[in-house]
Amino acid sequence: MSNVIRDGLEKDPLFLFAHGAGAGMDHEFMTDMAQRLANLGVQVVRFNFPYMIKRQEDGKKRPPDRAPKLLEAMTEIIESLSQQGPIVIGGKSMGGRMASLLSEHSGVAKVACLGFPFHPPGKLDKFKGEHLADIKKPCLILQGERDTFGRKEEVLEYSFSSSVRCHFIADGDHGFKPRKSSGYTEQQNRQQVAELLATFIKGQSNA
Repeated sequence: MSNVIRDGLEKDPLFLFAHGAGAGMDHEFMTDMAQRLANLGVQVVRFNFPYMIKRQEDGKKRPPDRAPKLLEAMTEIIESLSQQGPIVIGGKSMGGRMASLLSEHSGVAKVACLGFPFHPPGKLDKFKGEHLADIKKPCLILQGERDTFGRKEEVLEYSFSSSVRCHFIADGDHGFKPRKSSGYTEQQNRQQVAELLATFIKGQSNA
């Protein structure tokens, strides 16, 4: 399918990696993270949600499809990839949230979320992570400490099931980028994310 990009070797553990709301599967962050994971022995499959396919066809910016359509599209990919056994699914921001809503699918082994959108920036009352209190399969959330969609001090107050592990990336924003004054670099943070994710996907650890 032209709507799917694979990185890595077919023999490696597979990770279905969904994009966020504003940028597609070929965004620099998605491409870079997929390559880092491939270098760490993970096969990565990226795809575009239907609204992003339309955006690329006609060049018109459009908002994401509603959740049922996003979930339907991701389910189709899961079912096409999980014929040999359950796979790890996840994504950036919105893509990670959609993945977490599909955790009960029989084709899913684990879920990984990169920058979970717990709430829109500045709107703490619009919480979107209620289901994480009941999720049964292993779920790894990698969150920047300064993420305006869920800062560390906020996330530590949320109720998660015992299957959820949250790891905070030092001084990172929603894309894990730290401030220069922090002493950390964006490349260091991205590599840490890739290494934590690869370890989780390959089953060596749930965090």
